[in-house]
Amino acid sequence: MTNSEKNRLKDKAFQVFGVFCTFIGLVILAVFLFDIAIEGFSRIDWDFLTSLPSRRASRAGILTAWAGTLWILVLTAIIAFPLGVGAGIYLEEYSRKNRWTNFLEINIANLAGVPSIIYGLLGLEVFVRQMRLGGSLLAGALTLSLLILPIIIVTTREAIKAVPRSVRDGSFALGASKWQTVWNQVLPASFGGILTGIILSLSRAVGEAAPLIVIGALAYVPFTPATPLDEFTVLPIQIFNWTSRPQEAFLTNAAGAIIVLLAITFLLNGIAVYLRNRQQKKIKW
Repeated sequence: MTNSEKNRLKDKAFQVFGVFCTFIGLVILAVFLFDIAIEGFSRIDWDFLTSLPSRRASRAGILTAWAGTLWILVLTAIIAFPLGVGAGIYLEEYSRKNRWTNFLEINIANLAGVPSIIYGLLGLEVFVRQMRLGGSLLAGALTLSLLILPIIIVTTREAIKAVPRSVRDGSFALGASKWQTVWNQVLPASFGGILTGIILSLSRAVGEAAPLIVIGALAYVPFTPATPLDEFTVLPIQIFNWTSRPQEAFLTNAAGAIIVLLAITFLLNGIAVYLRNRQQKKIKW
């Protein structure tokens, strides 16, 4: 057997192994989703979505949980969007390449892989204790903003890098300044990729429970938050609370809440894919 034949055989074996691993993962995921759907769909109705938490499983709902999740998503987006996109624009378009910027880039990339509970400990010390925000929505949003900022910065830089140099050169040739080029040419061309990164990072934030538990988010909240300084709970914490109870009825409630959380996550990911494809169709280099 020649070397080329051996290499083709190895390529074929690796392809089969990759397909097998993918198939196993999809089967396991399908089993989990099917089991959750069987348990949870029977529990989802209007009363479940609009009822407050209760010690009686039949009367318990997720109103405070999904309301807190919505608050957290909006506040996190308001905080993280300008900071992350601004930092990405600066690092890619304005900063000089030296040891300091290389140090920043390496650490930003590393921060994207830091476990979420570390950000929870940081938020506990800085936002809860030092800034005295307590276990409020604002403290939770600031903590989750730290969690997703590295992701937004990295995706912003990659989206800006994808814009051809000729677009910038053409703008400069027409007399535009650096800021005019970035604002009127680079950002519109890269906005689809930037928005996709932001929505995907928010999808990660919506499923986080560990950092919010650390900063003091409650498992039981008998009211919906009205201001950013109110106490709150979110769907992942509500699910954790129900699954930790021995009663079978609360497990059914948890399955219903999981379906709602999955629906929110799939909706965000679907919006990201739609906006990315729509933006790509508009841009013709």
